Amino acid sequence: MTATATSNAAGSAAWADTLLLSFAQAGYVRAEPAILQPAEPFLDLSGEDIRKSLYLTTDLSGEELCLRPDLTIPVARDYLASGRAGQPAGFSYLGPVFRYRSGQASEFLQAGIESFARQDRAAADAEMLALALEATAAFGVRDVEIRTGDVALFNALLDALNLYPVWRRRLVKDFNRKISLEQDLERLAAATTATRSEYEGVLAALAGSDRKAALAFVTDLMSIAGTTNVGGRTTAEIADRFLEQSTLKGGALPREAIAVLKRFLSISGNPDDAIAELRALTTDAKLDLASAIDQFESRVGFMAARGIDVKQTRFSTAFGRGLDYYTGFEFELHHRGNGAEPLVAGGRYDGLMTQLGSAAPIPAVGFSVWVDTLNRIGRKVGA
Repeated sequence: MTATATSNAAGSAAWADTLLLSFAQAGYVRAEPAILQPAEPFLDLSGEDIRKSLYLTTDLSGEELCLRPDLTIPVARDYLASGRAGQPAGFSYLGPVFRYRSGQASEFLQAGIESFARQDRAAADAEMLALALEATAAFGVRDVEIRTGDVALFNALLDALNLYPVWRRRLVKDFNRKISLEQDLERLAAATTATRSEYEGVLAALAGSDRKAALAFVTDLMSIAGTTNVGGRTTAEIADRFLEQSTLKGGALPREAIAVLKRFLSISGNPDDAIAELRALTTDAKLDLASAIDQFESRVGFMAARGIDVKQTRFSTAFGRGLDYYTGFEFELHHRGNGAEPLVAGGRYDGLMTQLGSAAPIPAVGFSVWVDTLNRIGRKVGA
């Protein structure tokens, strides 16, 4: 550990002991995954954009390795490799992670919790938020703003609207990347049938295809051409682009769908009010989102049962953490006046375990604590 990290660790020691004790008392076993990790899972799940932030090396076999940039994926990998995979289990952690951050230390401490295989999703979500609040209290930080969202509601809405798969993937990508959906919705609303392309024949051949068929078609074309990428784009990326163009050639995203999406994305406030607005939207638009809304409402009930002041919790349908693997509840805790930098952040990621190699889906939820940030603010508050 570097001198900077050692100093940070020493300064955080008292709070860290309290934090880890509270996690242990809640039933979360200490996990200590290896610092050196395979790079592939991070690149696959977070995209090649993360490469510039990783500290990479290669072993003698040619496998690309990295210093762990976070602890969620390493803890999940160790769980899947253990004899407990598929069984309910909870883990806590505290240790250094390594990620290039301009103007900030690239080695910093991260603590957190990961909970696997609990079927009572709403209760588990509420427990994560309650434990996250306990984590901020362990550092003496109590004036905390709770920001929450639920990507499962957005996905359920897209399913109910019965959009073309290409439109759905594009909107989900925008949502996860925190790109302005308003701007892209307007672009999708504009008819593109008048635009001609040098690939008219390819686009016509792909009309009505699904992603699997499009990928097979483009793979065959590129095999004939004797290439596997064009301009740095993979076959899958090229297939997605052609499929998107083909779909857009067939007409614009219906105005009715755009109006529903805009109304949905404008819903924010305390969770109880948001639930009422969501139910009104589904009635007016004649859409079935009952299961997703019921799960949201159940979570709010468990939050209240754990003593969380729901009225002081901020919910927004447009809130997202910018990571593809989240599938449901998402949250961030901020110290009031601390801007965009979260103290604690996490959520539900039920799809991650199969992406890491699990043969069957495994529910998962957790959060990460930014120890150095909490320590700094805790010192300031206690000064």
